[in-house]
This record gives sequence, C-alpha cells and structure tokens, in this order.
Amino acid sequence: MLITHDTRCSLDAVVDLVNTAPEEDGADGLAHVAALGDFVRTHNVSDVGALSERDLDDVRQVRARFAEVFADPEPRSAAAIINELIAAAGTTPRLTDHDGYDWHVHYFAPGASVADHLAADCGMALAFFVVAGEQDRLRRCEAPDCRRAFVDLSRNRSRRYCDSRTCGNRLHVAAYRARRKEAAG
Repeated sequence: MLITHDTRCSLDAVVDLVNTAPEEDGADGLAHVAALGDFVRTHNVSDVGALSERDLDDVRQVRARFAEVFADPEPRSAAAIINELIAAAGTTPRLTDHDGYDWHVHYFAPGASVADHLAADCGMALAFFVVAGEQDRLRRCEAPDCRRAFVDLSRNRSRRYCDSRTCGNRLHVAAYRARRKEAAG
C-alpha cells in the first residue's frame, strides 16, 4: 500500500488525536484550548486560526468518532463513520504545495475549522485503509495496561504493541521472568 507523505502525516495526527482521549483514571490530552494549540503546532496543521472552546469541543467529538473507527472490525460500519465525518467536514479536495512540501492533496475546505480540517484529512487517510482492505492495520496496543491506538505499517502485519521499546519490551521481560521463575521451581 502506497502511503504518501501527507497521508502519513494525517495518520500520525489521527493516532495521536485518538491517544489524547482519557483512559480510565487518565488525564485528557486535550484538557484545554492550549493543549489543542500544542497538538495543532506539533502536527503542523495548516490554515488554523485562533482556537476556542468551541473548537476544543468539536475536536473532542471528532476524536471520539475516530476512536470508534479504531475499535470497529467491520469495514462497512467503519466506512459509515468515516463517510459521516468527511461529509460533515464539507470536504473540498485541492492540490497544494506549501511550507517546503511538494504537491499534495488537502481535503478540507479553505477556512475550515480545525475539527473539520482533522475530520477531512484524517478521515481520508483512514478511508484509504478501508478501500485497500487494510482496516485491520488500525489497531490498539495489546499490552494489558495500554490501549493506545497505532497503525501497523509492518510488512507482515505483525505489530502488536504501540511501542516495542516500552509495551512490547515490558511484556517480553515479564514473560521471560515468569519462565525463569517457573524453571527455578
């Protein structure tokens, strides 16, 4: 599956957006407008003006819908969610080259809110996975104490953890220690 630079940026943004949602007893990564501003800057979300509480509420709603896509194993229902997000965003595909990037497609309408921008661009990135029959690459970490979202871009679709150096390594070490303890008797 060919993933262009702008699609990869949108995938990174949607994964990070979904991962800002509070887990049980966790903090909301988008607790206030300043956090949304940080998210926008971190992901170089272009054409975003001053942010407001309304923007924050709208982005949280988009985040919840994207979380549903990551949780939904059925392409038809995931496609319905993605279609709703994209349609509500007033998608207007257009070619652009800006900020040192070569030609790429923006799916959000000029002057769109940050929520509509994320819904359109990130929704299209997820749509490509559904169209390619690769929706199963949209996953949640299998570590028992972690449910972070990620996109498995490995060749053989074998990635199980959001980060092999933290979640994956922690579980492998625990399994190794359990085997050693059992062998010692």
